[in-house]
Amino acid sequence: MSAPETTTGTTTSTSGSAELGTAPGTAPTTAEASSTSAARPGLLAGLLAGPGRVRAFLRSLLGSPSGAIGTVLVLLVVLVAVLAPVIAPHPYAQVNFRLPFQVPFTEGFLLGTDDLGRDVFSRLVFGVRASLQVGLLAVLLAVVVGVPLGLLAGYWRPADAVISRLNDVALAFPFLVLAVGFTAINGASLQNAAIALGIAAVPTMIRVVRGETLRIKELDFVMAAKATDAPLWRILLLHIMPNAASAIIVQATVILPGAVLGEATLSFLGLGIQPPNPSLGIMLSDTQGYIYRAPEGAVWPGLAILVICLAFNMFGDALRDALDPSTRKG
Repeated sequence: MSAPETTTGTTTSTSGSAELGTAPGTAPTTAEASSTSAARPGLLAGLLAGPGRVRAFLRSLLGSPSGAIGTVLVLLVVLVAVLAPVIAPHPYAQVNFRLPFQVPFTEGFLLGTDDLGRDVFSRLVFGVRASLQVGLLAVLLAVVVGVPLGLLAGYWRPADAVISRLNDVALAFPFLVLAVGFTAINGASLQNAAIALGIAAVPTMIRVVRGETLRIKELDFVMAAKATDAPLWRILLLHIMPNAASAIIVQATVILPGAVLGEATLSFLGLGIQPPNPSLGIMLSDTQGYIYRAPEGAVWPGLAILVICLAFNMFGDALRDALDPSTRKG
């Protein structure tokens, strides 16, 4: 992704350094300093500049088959999660001991029932909703914690020495080991699962943002802002972060399917969402007891996890290409 160019006038310097539109040896005027230290609109802000850019972005996002399919699947998954109370034909915890193990497409039970006579479709819909809740909360935590630390590590060398070493230690532990350890200590619940998965995703967010900051801080408009003695917070928030926003958003689409898969794993192990609340992992765990009698009980939650992860991965790849055309293949 190319950084936006500064709009101030430039003159050639004998030292070859970045110029601010003033003659060598003279201080910039108030107007020039104000212009130079103005916030640089990142690519996302550029999308708001006019409908033409929005249309071009949408064409790029939906131009490839994978991008179109991923976008449609993401919208479908989000719609199912939001409208779960409306879509579900039965309460997800309603038990009917007279109708256990109903086969799919039985009248009144689209995907059949489980060993307790609970409607599989209703539990599946609410399970998708729970998975997205955990995924979004994990992404939010990773962004809130990881982005500031990544910006600071990439821009300020003394902080980088500490943050990067601690980050390397955290990256040495597998993603799920951190999550399982946290939930085992703090108790099993949806909130704790989301916090655990968010904390486990922070190191990768720090690394991505740090790399983008190291690249962007050497560009002309950041050097010009530093030359005008712009404060650190202004440089990070108004110059660097808007231009790193596309990388942050793409990384968020990578973290979310990992968090969904992590939530299913924690719930399968009994460390995530607790019964009778529905979860895709709990549905898979319950199926172990009757896998030979009703194997389709494991198929539906497994397919749901597959579709969610595939949808966000395809959408993330297309979004990356749309926000940064230089990454396109071919």
